[in-house]
Amino acid sequence: MDINYFIGVDVGTGSARASVVSSQGKLVALSSCSIKTFNPQSNYYEQSSDDIWSAVCNVIKKVAHVIPRQKIKGIGFDATCSLVALDDQGNPVTVSPTANDQHNVILWMDHRAELEANFINDTKDEILRYVGGKISLEMETPKMLWIKQNLPDSWYRAKLLFDLPDFLTWRATGSESRSFCSVVCKWNYRAATDGYVGWSEKFFNKIGLSDLSEDNWRKIGSQVKTPGDPVGSGLSEKAALEMGLQKGTPVATSIIDAYAGCLGMIGCTAPGVNKNFSTRLSLICGTSTCHMTISDKELTVNGIWGPYYNAMIPGYWINEGGQSATGKLLDHIINSHPVTASVIEKLNGRVHIQQYLSELLQSIASKNSLQDVAFLTTDLHVWPDFHGNRSPLAEVELRGMISGLSLSATEEDLAILYLAVVQALAYGTKHIIEALKSSGHNIETVLVCGGLSQNPLFIQTHADVLGLPVLVPTERESVLVGAAILGSCAAGAFPSIHDAIQAMGGAAHVVAPNNISKRYHEGKYTVFKSMVQDQKRYSSIMRQVADL
Repeated sequence: MDINYFIGVDVGTGSARASVVSSQGKLVALSSCSIKTFNPQSNYYEQSSDDIWSAVCNVIKKVAHVIPRQKIKGIGFDATCSLVALDDQGNPVTVSPTANDQHNVILWMDHRAELEANFINDTKDEILRYVGGKISLEMETPKMLWIKQNLPDSWYRAKLLFDLPDFLTWRATGSESRSFCSVVCKWNYRAATDGYVGWSEKFFNKIGLSDLSEDNWRKIGSQVKTPGDPVGSGLSEKAALEMGLQKGTPVATSIIDAYAGCLGMIGCTAPGVNKNFSTRLSLICGTSTCHMTISDKELTVNGIWGPYYNAMIPGYWINEGGQSATGKLLDHIINSHPVTASVIEKLNGRVHIQQYLSELLQSIASKNSLQDVAFLTTDLHVWPDFHGNRSPLAEVELRGMISGLSLSATEEDLAILYLAVVQALAYGTKHIIEALKSSGHNIETVLVCGGLSQNPLFIQTHADVLGLPVLVPTERESVLVGAAILGSCAAGAFPSIHDAIQAMGGAAHVVAPNNISKRYHEGKYTVFKSMVQDQKRYSSIMRQVADL
């Protein structure tokens, strides 16, 4: 059988990556290039679309040479759901208080638009039903409103506003088409089974963005396509030269990065594990974690984004929960601890600090004759929302909490604090699953990809806390596989996206729950849920004092 190849491109928070992936879902080559992030003030995170595109071309060119160009049959893009502003010539338009036009991307994790999100939520518009009842300040509509109200010159100059995945297909092909994934999930585009598909003029008029409807909604997208559908006439001559590929190579309609991860691993298989897509919860882990579940039914879950129709797989609804800081939180906890510098100096690059801490936990547990390292955190509890709660509470004002600290600051203290944070992240996932199940979802298996999928402590803790098997794909780069699956669809390599998922999804390693710590985690989870109620009570007390 002749094997074809596809390029998958992933633009994450801190880097652009590209891979060559075979029609069997195997990575042949991989390249990465960092991208810049600017933080002009607290909660403002910005990037440059020129810098991102340069990095994208760099990584594609590096991987493309390993396979004859004629064997590369298609290319697919995914990226963070960040907002890109361009003028009528396609040049960057500033979205920054610095007024620097190179700062023309509002990063997904930017929280400047809190007031605008609250204003939109106060309208109680029926379209909010499709974002779990509350729009997030991380979505694009509050950010557009912020630009219009705070940078009116930029709003006037910006003739094209893209979600970052759609910006990439525009640069690659010249086509201004948008992806259902981006506009449905982050821009309040309506796509439902009741026959209504499109932008809601009533909604945008209500929130003060009526001018978006001008020129048939061109500024935010007149043409919307299903992920994997071919875009334009494929790679333009200019883009092909920049990438080292053939002009006309099919380019797929894009997808958000977390959805690419879900797409890349939702079809993975393991003995004795239900293959039904709708029984699986996909965790796509990086700076943050997205929790994705799909269903053939429209299931609305309070505090969980969606349900989104046709946003990833035709005919399915998808719900998206998440935690705004996971990998970033673990890094923060480690990097801010007073003993970390000496530990890193001692390790001298021989082993990653998180691996060292995991091994240290085993040693501490053994020294204390404990059956499981989980028991080390009996008196140490963490609420992990240091960057607000995305799901299932959807309360951005919540903050992190730690109970049980002492004056000690040893390596052992750092290891146990690290463990408590890992456990708290797993309790957060359990909190999300409870909300999903209460609305009709049936979760039997958890799939994990991204950086934390390579952390055995993180994986085992999730299995133990959730009481569910956790599947880790043997092909580690599920996000890039998902992007490549889109490229295969654009090239017509498979009869349908379902066939592509099955052919390229690969196998998975199963991590089973350990029942030794079941009751212990149930107790800690009770404390976990109490902590957020305590925080809310503290806030209420202080609001009353402030009012005096």
